[in-house]
Amino acid sequence: MSQFQPCTYIMASGRRGYIYIGVTSNLLQRVQQHRDRLIDGYSKNRNTVHLVRFELFGAMEQAIGREKQLKNWHRDWKFNLVESDNPDWLDLAAGLGLGPLD
Repeated sequence: MSQFQPCTYIMASGRRGYIYIGVTSNLLQRVQQHRDRLIDGYSKNRNTVHLVRFELFGAMEQAIGREKQLKNWHRDWKFNLVESDNPDWLDLAAGLGLGPLD
């Protein structure tokens, strides 16, 4: 994965727990920030440290548009989206080169 790769991502506290939807151009760096609890507010307070879904885009505008779309979805729709590719809610960060959570 290149250093600059627009994407939308979903972090979770656990299976069907709290979720956080965000957009970034550097997914690995952003996931590490979540893991280190550097993202103040909702994400930090709810311990959303597991990367459970991400979608890559060719342009940041597309990623932002998808983020806005997902944030307007019902909670169950978001859960179904995660489970369509990740039924066990595994932390996908390990497959991208980040180590397991401590």
